[in-house]
Amino acid sequence: MTTIQNPELFERLIAEALAQDFSGWDFSWLEGRWEEDDLPWDFCKIVFERSRSVQSLLDMGTGGGEMLSTLVPFPPQTWATEGYPPNVPVAQARLAPLGCWVVAVDGEDDKLPFKDATFDLIINRHESYAPKEVRRILKPGASFITQQVGGRHTIRLNEWLQETVDYEYADWALEKAVHQLEDAGFQILDAREAFPGKRFFDIGAVVFYLKIIAWQIEDFSVERYYDKLAALHNEIQTRGAFEASSHYFYIEARKKKER
Repeated sequence: MTTIQNPELFERLIAEALAQDFSGWDFSWLEGRWEEDDLPWDFCKIVFERSRSVQSLLDMGTGGGEMLSTLVPFPPQTWATEGYPPNVPVAQARLAPLGCWVVAVDGEDDKLPFKDATFDLIINRHESYAPKEVRRILKPGASFITQQVGGRHTIRLNEWLQETVDYEYADWALEKAVHQLEDAGFQILDAREAFPGKRFFDIGAVVFYLKIIAWQIEDFSVERYYDKLAALHNEIQTRGAFEASSHYFYIEARKKKER
């Protein structure tokens, strides 16, 4: 059993994290409690610039519409999908007044509820996708822009807390995604990968993160990982932060025109 430094603080921080509600894709509760270094690209700036010259746009996995709402004014035909049911009304309330239709989808089904060759531009930040299905609903010569969370993302949390690292998406990386898109009939226009630093400043931030990012450690609970969390709390108390690293990659791809 780990001897906990400042046990009252440990228990309070965990209780606050467990009690904190979460909706949309809003991590504002973590402000000042964690930080992540900047990426070498600006996804929002890129998609804003691309969206100025199109007539139809789809945002896959819009969350609560937080990112998409920054792209106003929208193209004339703008749609968003969301597969997490609690987020759908949040996104609708934010995006409908701005001229965007929000469609609930089955997060476990690759099929998208749109006709062939519907969109000039599809954007996707941190959402799963099926390359052939994305290609189907893009117009010939149209673009798909995605920023993905890679399989090494915050893996140090797994290494610290799990006896054996068990992460389903560990092989998800730029090279694999590029090959999948090329096999589906895309031309790769841009592809980049980065591992920015990340720091957690208290154990509450760690618990909140693992509660929300449930796929990072699928069997996570405070009770199951209590002793490892106590040791991690001691690490933060001693060093001032828990150092990890993120993993992201960016791809811009164009649907090849049929010959």
